[in-house]
Amino acid sequence: MIKKLNKKAGFKPAFTMIELIFVIVILGVLAAVAIPRLAASRDDAVLVKGKSQVSAIRSGIAMQRSRRLLEGTEPFIPRTLDVNNTTSNLFNRGESGDILEYGFVGATNDGDWQKVDVGAASPVNIRYRFYLEGTSVLFTYNSNTGTFDCNRTVGAANPNANLCSDLTN
Repeated sequence: MIKKLNKKAGFKPAFTMIELIFVIVILGVLAAVAIPRLAASRDDAVLVKGKSQVSAIRSGIAMQRSRRLLEGTEPFIPRTLDVNNTTSNLFNRGESGDILEYGFVGATNDGDWQKVDVGAASPVNIRYRFYLEGTSVLFTYNSNTGTFDCNRTVGAANPNANLCSDLTN
């Protein structure tokens, strides 16, 4: 009966203004809750990416050391991790071979690496920065010991000690 009246009067079924406002408010609340969580998950993803890259670099150093040890090539520990005067092929094409099969292009965005000591003539400590959460963590490769690590000491002189621990644990 109501359908017959609506057809005769020319009414079309539609949403009321109150229903539309209610749906818009619900979508706004959902967006307000979801957006901060998505931003946090991006930072977590960059952290996990950094952790896997640090592990890959350390594994590459150990693999080069083992390869050189088996070949009897001195020194056993790689002196450099990449070409001394490069900022593009980081951890690749070093004098000891490739630490990583595909190196990184140096940049300063979150999740990127940058070589600090570019052009240094065979230093003992070669430094790299990993950028995360708008700051950077300084890693040092010691060519005497073959270690690739950052400073975990908490203090005013090292504000990124927690990030270093997160990347290396």
